[in-house]
Amino acid sequence: MITRALRLIRGGHDSAGGRDRGEAVENLPRSVAAAAASAAPQRPDPLAEMRRHRPPPARGRAVPGGGRDHHVGPTAVWQGTTNQLAGLFPFVGGAGSRVRGVPIGRNLHTHEPVGLHPGDWLAEGIIASTGIWCQGQPGTGKSAFAKRLSLGLVAMGWTCFVPADIKGEYSALVGELGGAAVKIGRGHDGVNPLDPGPLRQILATVPSGRQRDALRESIRARQTALLESLLQLELGRAPTAVERNLLSRGIDLAVAATEDGQATVPDVLAVLDQAPDALIGAARVSGSRERYFDLAREVVAALDLLCVGPLRGIFDRRSTVRVDPACPAVSLDISALDEETDEVVAAAMLCSWAWGASMVEARQAGAGSNLLWLQDEAWRVLRAGPGLVERTDRLTRLNRHKGVASLYLAHSMDDLHAVRTAEDRAKAKGIASRCAIHVYGGLPAGELPSLATTLSGPEAEMLASWQSAGTWVPGHRHPGRGLLLLKVGERAGLPVRMRLVPREIRLYDTDSAFRARSSGRSGPTGLAA
Repeated sequence: MITRALRLIRGGHDSAGGRDRGEAVENLPRSVAAAAASAAPQRPDPLAEMRRHRPPPARGRAVPGGGRDHHVGPTAVWQGTTNQLAGLFPFVGGAGSRVRGVPIGRNLHTHEPVGLHPGDWLAEGIIASTGIWCQGQPGTGKSAFAKRLSLGLVAMGWTCFVPADIKGEYSALVGELGGAAVKIGRGHDGVNPLDPGPLRQILATVPSGRQRDALRESIRARQTALLESLLQLELGRAPTAVERNLLSRGIDLAVAATEDGQATVPDVLAVLDQAPDALIGAARVSGSRERYFDLAREVVAALDLLCVGPLRGIFDRRSTVRVDPACPAVSLDISALDEETDEVVAAAMLCSWAWGASMVEARQAGAGSNLLWLQDEAWRVLRAGPGLVERTDRLTRLNRHKGVASLYLAHSMDDLHAVRTAEDRAKAKGIASRCAIHVYGGLPAGELPSLATTLSGPEAEMLASWQSAGTWVPGHRHPGRGLLLLKVGERAGLPVRMRLVPREIRLYDTDSAFRARSSGRSGPTGLAA
């Protein structure tokens, strides 16, 4: 057949057909392959009838037998490990995390970018609450993760609030974002525990009525709870019911005597010392001033210590903090108190938290943007006295309906176990358990069973392998530096490597003071922190 085709191409005659040269050339195939194909037997096309019709639309043709459907739902997406789904569906793809938000890093296994956004994750049903618990050894990148998340959320329209920056390490980032970094301490700004804070501005704009009354009651409840917490630090015990009653009524009288509603601790102390008839009647002592002072003596002494003791000059004056409610980032820097006792630091943190909580309520009343509440070194206030865990949880419990995401940083669960009573230890661990998002850096193997979430065997081995260097050779980077495991519920964790750009290294650096005092060494040590 091929020989015949070649003969026709060269212009020869077909001996069998007897056709002339012109007719043969006109009907010649263009190639040897075409000639062979034309000579091959034609097979019937079973789909020829269907090919003559136009492709059907997505919902089928609206004719009998056309496969018409009123609705075509989206394809279901199923996720699982290769061990579980390899035999059932042997098509291997990426991790399939499909998470959006602030780019934290790339997946260690698939190199896919991984983002985190508590607001989007809540809207998409990935999480049920917006709490984030971040735990890891020092130097593994907890602060860098917190600052990366803060920077990204502010860029997305959120507000970042650091209520008690005990090391002053967030001031540079807040300033870079155009925010306000307020330094608190002796010789610096002061925070009045009884200051309504930003709520005072909202109160001035609300007309009389139920909303105004509710706002007043919210301010009063916060003032009373905070002053009770400060008294607990001084007394070493929880105030009795009578002491709480006298303190609450003393606050009311002190606030009523001021023009702007910002009473101070010395004002409350003066009211309790004067023993007006309203307080004697509240004490139920049948008008006996001696019996009244017996009941109020320890409260008066504790308030006096707030004014003349170790806390003198910090919480016994009017607030000098003034922050624009539209500020994109706010930090209350209490690093000036870092060398003080745990009692002083705990009091500063409690006052800062209360002031920040009032800012949250003010933003909620004014329909402000979402807020990231970043809390570091919370263990210092939790272990300062019995019962403070409950009061701390009450002050800082910010529900998702307020548009607030809370980020807690911790080195170890042992920090929470160091509180004084078993009841407080259980409540402290509950703070971690209520967080829907858990972010872990390198951790010792002995600490993994105490975590607030469940890890698989490979995940536990991975975290343990990140917790210490395998060599004594100087200059080798910590093996877990910049490596984080994101866990949500019982889902498989996302191991992420976070790398910082040069500008972030400058803003996130927490070792600058140590390197500045070292001889012959300076500058950042790596791109991951």
